[in-house]
Amino acid sequence: MSHISREEEERQHKVVLENVNTLLAKEDYGRLFAVVHFASRQWKVTNEDLIFIENHIDAECGDQIRLEKVLLVGGEEFTLIGRPLLGRDLVRVEATVIEKTESWPKVHMRFWKRHRYQKKIIIEQPQTVLRINTIEVAPRLT
Repeated sequence: MSHISREEEERQHKVVLENVNTLLAKEDYGRLFAVVHFASRQWKVTNEDLIFIENHIDAECGDQIRLEKVLLVGGEEFTLIGRPLLGRDLVRVEATVIEKTESWPKVHMRFWKRHRYQKKIIIEQPQTVLRINTIEVAPRLT
């Protein structure tokens, strides 16, 4: 097992940072992807993806929203990982609300035999569909 000195680790960190900054300056990172935390779930998204959320959000159809909690963003040659989140000034993920509907009626039936007990509940869950518009990364890392 080899141990890397503190100076060697800092030098490697600077080299990686310079490589990522050159890729960002040239915009030569290919198709970006991001992992966002939204509606109590984590979603891996790219441009033009559709997200199907099984709850109601406070936006109307056609509204643009910004997904604030970005955990990770990456391209072909690099990946930036947040601890726990990436900064708002570093990455920007925007989406549009496409559709807001309710699910088809689901029947939840409770029945106890020989007790004359039966209970029927019909559940309709609100649903929202989002389209990811853009994933943008700041032009330079510090």
